[in-house]
Formats: sequence, C-alpha cells, structure tokens
Amino acid sequence: MHDDDLIDHERTGRDRAGTAAGDLWVPAQRDGADDGIDLDRTFEYAPADAPRREPRIPQQPQEPRQLQEPQEGRHRGDPSSRPSPDLAARIAGSTVVMPYLGSPVARKTRALRMWMLSIPLDITAFALPALRYQQHWKSILVAAALSAALFAVGGLYSARRHLSFLDDLPTLIGRMLIACAMVSLVVAIRHSSPENLASFLRVVAVSATFVLLGRAMNYTSVRFARRKRWVEHSAIILGGGPVAIELARLLRRYPQYGLRFAGFVDVETTVHDLKESTPLIGLFDDLEEIAKMVDCDVIIIADIDCPESRLLPVVRSPETARYDLWMVPRLREFSAQGSSPDHIGAIPVVRVRRPTLSGLKWFVKRACDVVLSSIALLALTPILLLCAIAVRLEGGPGIFFRQQRIGRYGKPFQLIKFRSMRPVNEKESQTNWSVAHDPRVGPVGRFLRRTSLDELPQLWNILRGDMTIVGPRPERPYFVDQFSAEHPDYAMRHRVPVGLTGLAQVSGLRGDTPISDRARFDNYYIENWSIWLDAKVVLRTVAEVFRGGGR
Repeated sequence: MHDDDLIDHERTGRDRAGTAAGDLWVPAQRDGADDGIDLDRTFEYAPADAPRREPRIPQQPQEPRQLQEPQEGRHRGDPSSRPSPDLAARIAGSTVVMPYLGSPVARKTRALRMWMLSIPLDITAFALPALRYQQHWKSILVAAALSAALFAVGGLYSARRHLSFLDDLPTLIGRMLIACAMVSLVVAIRHSSPENLASFLRVVAVSATFVLLGRAMNYTSVRFARRKRWVEHSAIILGGGPVAIELARLLRRYPQYGLRFAGFVDVETTVHDLKESTPLIGLFDDLEEIAKMVDCDVIIIADIDCPESRLLPVVRSPETARYDLWMVPRLREFSAQGSSPDHIGAIPVVRVRRPTLSGLKWFVKRACDVVLSSIALLALTPILLLCAIAVRLEGGPGIFFRQQRIGRYGKPFQLIKFRSMRPVNEKESQTNWSVAHDPRVGPVGRFLRRTSLDELPQLWNILRGDMTIVGPRPERPYFVDQFSAEHPDYAMRHRVPVGLTGLAQVSGLRGDTPISDRARFDNYYIENWSIWLDAKVVLRTVAEVFRGGGR
C-alpha cells in the first residue's frame, strides 16, 4: 500500500499546495470506487469546511453529517465517546468530524496486548518437557515461573513497536540461565546425586529450546497479523516538524509496527502548509476529545513546539492515562545504552512510564502496609507506652494530637501524633508552619521530634488506609492550597497515598526547607516507584532515627 493510497489529493477537490496554511483536515471512509482497495483498511482526509481561526460556532452552520453508528466492540451509547459540539465546531467549522474506524478484525482485537500471548506461551513451552520427564516436574514448573518473572523484569513482556527475535535472544538466554542456575542449586542441595542434577539440566536445555522456538513463532505471527492489519492501534502524532512527518510516513507505509496513523495534533503556532504535514486533525489543548473521536490507543510525542510546562500536565493527567504514550528522545543520536531499544523505522522511540499505583502494584503495596504496620504496632507497644507516659507527665492530659491533613486525591483525614506542645487554638495549629524553635516545646517533645518517635501513632493511620508507609508527607489544607498556587508540581504529589516517611524526608528535606525541592523529590518517587525504592526509603529512615536527624 502506497502513501498516495491513503491521502487522495484529487478526490478532495483541492491541491494540497493550495490549501490555506493551518487548515484542519477531517477523517472519512472511502466510498468504494478505488480499484478493489479494502475500504476497512484505508481512509482519506478532506479539508474542513471552515478554517481554524473562524469563530467557534458559525452563524449559519451547514447540515452536519451524522456520526457513524458505533460498530461492534465500541461502547454503544457512551456519552464520553462522543465529541462535544464545541470541539467539533472548532475542528471542522460547520462539519461534525466522522472518526475513522478500523477493520472489523482490528476492532475485535483492540484490547489484545503482547503479554497476553507471550506469558502463557513462555510458561507452557518451558513446562512442556515435564509431561515426558515427570521426575523433575516440580523443578521445571518452578524454573518456568521464575523465568517468566525474570522476563517481566527485563521488559520482555512490555509493548514493543519493533519485534525482533534476534534482538531479544541474548536477554532470553541470560534470564533463563539465571533462573535455571537458581533452581539447580536447590536441586543439587536436595538431591546429592550428580546423575539427578545432570538429568535435570538436560531437561532444562530442552525447555529452553522450546521457549526460544515459541518466541520466534510468537513474533512471526504477531508481525504477520500486523501486516494484515488484523491487529492495529490508532495513533496520534504530536508535532508537525521533520520527525513527526517522517513517523507518519513510516506508519502509513509499514503496518508491521502495529499502528494506524490517525493524524497530527499540534499547537496553534505551528503551520501545517506542506502536504506531508497533513492531516492536522486538531489542536493540542483538545487532545483528549480528539483522541476519543479517532478511537486513539497510542499517542506519540514527536517534535511538538511546546514548552515542558505546558506538555507535562497533559502527559500526567488521568485523562491521558488510558492511552499508551511514546516519545521520540530529543537527543536521539545519544539514546541511553543498556535499556531495551525500540524504534519505528530506525527512529528511536521510548515508552513513557506512568506512575500508576493501581491493580497489582497497589495490592502489593497495600498488603505490605497492613502486614508491616500490624507487626510494628505490636512490636513497638512498649516504646509507644513509654512515649505516652512521658507526654502525659510533661504536658498533662491529652497525649495525642489530631490534625486534619490532605491525603490521596485531595481527600482530608485526621492524622494522629504524640503531642509535643499545646497550640493556642485550632487556627494556630492549621496555619503555623514550623514550631522547631518554639519555647513551648519541652524536653520530652523536643526528644520525640528529633527522633521522629512522635510520628509512631501514624501506624494506626496506615492500618486504617489513610496513609501508606512510604509516600509524600501529608500537609495541612491551608498550606496545600498555598503551595499548589505557588508551585505547579506540588498538587501532583496527591496522585498517590501520603506516607509516614518519604524520599524527600530521608534526603534532608524536612522542616523549613524549600517546597519546590520537596515537590520535585516526591514526584520523582511517584514516577519511579518500586518495592525496592520503598525498602531503601525505610532503611534510610531507620538510620535517620538512630542518628537523631529529625526536626
């Protein structure tokens, strides 16, 4: 299929060179007159009836075309899947945009992902010899599960645009060798017979061969399905420069990348007056609704002329979390070595990691919170009792201090601490920033604050689900409003649950320290979260407690 099959200049009635600069183009299905071309696999764009800079709602709109009835697999009757009248008027003037719908097969396979096929195939291929060598079936199953886990850690189940068995071969062999070596140690310890170990290693060699053959057939079948456009996902390219134009040409020409080019989305300042830079189907500020109209699955950030301060809020927004986000590195000639490379026609692309503490990740983190906070409450009961007695003796009744804080998604909750001083009134409690040098803080309170023992009652907040062990520290509503207005990145901290300790705190950002630095460390933690990162923060917190590095 050639590029000219996809955009037919003669049938639009206008030569692309004569199109007004910045005109928007709308997608539409072909009418069936083109030499037996499969209409489900091609589409054309016609220029919008009104230029982009016309008023948003024309005075005398033409009769709009009706949106096509949702096909099988679409969310029939879902209002969120329909464009707003304002956006339709802005993009197409007096014409309602008709989204391009892929082939029936592609619409049915839209929800499929690479890992759905790869994980069962790898485990089945590795465990298959257990049917013949039943004396090793337990060891083989353990090695199969361990290999699959190492494949996942190595990114072998991640979405890929360029599929190459030879590129992945060293990683596949290396991960299987590690898994088999670990299981072989256990086998050697449990069975002192060298013959038994040698027999197991022979079976593992057969299993590894099956896995490699399965992977090769898996990649071949996926590439074949992509070329036939049985599996494809609609892609929007952000930008209009040379990189974006070349990406669009490659996606039109090479379907083996599994993406169907739906159009460009760009900022108002970029002129799309070249025929290669069309169709421009919308503006960057309307990205979410445009993505719905063209059934977008993938967004590729190319060379859009947009500052980071404007791009990041869109990338981080929950509305774009449903789409796979890819990016062309700015300095692509110096792309990082050691990571799994991916490319579209030799243009390197990187999948943007999303800070999503949901699903399995959230289950694991929450399970760790419940188990560890329960154990800590039981183990630290004597220390908690001593702290309570000391606070009671120094300050009288009321050993606990409760204060409203802001948690995940801006939800308020009551935080519990040991009282280190008694505020004059509730207003002072909510609006006084630091009490580090307040003369009302007695020796006991100063000791509790320096060792962070006053924070221990928050283990109950963790058990209740208000907080987590590691996360951005919670703040009072008064300061959340103030800091969010002064620092745009501060509000992004509330994407995850607040924590008893955090990366910013163990990095020395406690008390009267710059809020911008705290927000940067907290967002770094969110965007690079892992179980090991949580473990490192906890270990550094314990070290800070024994060193007395509190407030």
